[in-house]
Amino acid sequence: MTTLTLQISGMTCGHCAQSAQDALNKLPGVHAEVSFAEGQARVETDGSVDNTRLLDALASKGYHATLLDNDKQAAGGNGSGLHIAIIGTGSGAFAAAIKAIEEGAEVTLIEGNEVIGGTCVNVGCVPSKIMIRGAHIAHLQAHHAFDGITLNQPHIDRGALVSQQQARVSELRQAKYESILESHPDITLVRGWARFADTNTLVVTQDDGSEKIVTADRVLIATGARPAIPPIPGLKDTPFWTSTEALVAEQIPEHLVVIGASVVALELAQAFLRLGSDVTIMARSTFLSKEDPVIGEALVNVFEEEGAQILLHTLPESVAHDGKEFILSSKAGEICCDRLLVATGRRPNTDRLGLDKTGVETERNGAIVINDHMQTNIEHIYAAGDCTNDRRRDRTAGQGTRRRDQYPALHLSPVAGQRLHDRLSETESGAGPRRAGKPDSPHQEI
Repeated sequence: MTTLTLQISGMTCGHCAQSAQDALNKLPGVHAEVSFAEGQARVETDGSVDNTRLLDALASKGYHATLLDNDKQAAGGNGSGLHIAIIGTGSGAFAAAIKAIEEGAEVTLIEGNEVIGGTCVNVGCVPSKIMIRGAHIAHLQAHHAFDGITLNQPHIDRGALVSQQQARVSELRQAKYESILESHPDITLVRGWARFADTNTLVVTQDDGSEKIVTADRVLIATGARPAIPPIPGLKDTPFWTSTEALVAEQIPEHLVVIGASVVALELAQAFLRLGSDVTIMARSTFLSKEDPVIGEALVNVFEEEGAQILLHTLPESVAHDGKEFILSSKAGEICCDRLLVATGRRPNTDRLGLDKTGVETERNGAIVINDHMQTNIEHIYAAGDCTNDRRRDRTAGQGTRRRDQYPALHLSPVAGQRLHDRLSETESGAGPRRAGKPDSPHQEI
């Protein structure tokens, strides 16, 4: 009998490992045991099945395998021998890393933050949707329309909600990111902040101040973005929240003011509103100003019906904090609140990369300019995700393929949902969207 070890990528759970094991054991003269935790299969064969059939059996189930021989790859991939450096550890970075090692490359991931996984799992999609779902459940208890079920204003333990939320974040980070590193020895993680010395050399500054040099044949920049802070006088000197702090706040504000009316701003505003905060939303223009005006108008109605104060075309002229509360001066008068959330967009994380040493082209806001192959103007430097000027999500919106995270996870009542449907139907039938300030009837005034 011959004993072989296969490195398997593409498994996401124990069921996947069982599926891979079953596929191998169907081959004659083969006994295999597959470990999801290790990402490997240990195979005993009597020699009647060649190694290619083992790899093909796994490929038929959607997994990619390589044959390990004395800890070296002996099959699978194209043996390119390239060294690829990837700055960032979000979903795009990991997808690229896995594909690269499948093709025979050596990969170095570089991460300066304390945890890997990027925005979505840590401070974006995962915690926000958990928070929003919890707020929706609380709202339903007090506002459902079913006879025979007592309406109930629930007690909210925000600390317990946050604890459960963050436990799930940790669980998914382990399952989707940390376990990948554990099961793929060809991916090396370097901790620290990377900057370019030249087009093929990165200098990584580590926590202890030391520097590590990483040279690569190709580089992928996948550094994401961070909240953009508007230049409102006094704002930077106050303890305002961005979405990052809001998601883990263990106290529910008495009065929350939200500056912004984009997807993130409205999601969090509605969540806190339904958890018990008084909420004021200050919008530079309208709700979701880049979308069909009908959608923004309908959402204003929804928020006002749920008790929010809406100030369109209004931003603070200045912000101060007296140690207890925020004081916002605006054309609507002075507004005081105990918490202030700033959600006015995001800024690409490119300012620390030293891109001036490479000649990589960027837009004024720091977004890296890429082509349809995610390639920059420097042939061997690529970029992906929120650090780029990628507009494909906008170009494909009309084709029904817009990214899911471009829509707010707002919950509408049946009445509000029907109203929005009716208004959109009017628009599609040629009636056109109603202009703000010119209601069709007094009952539709916003």
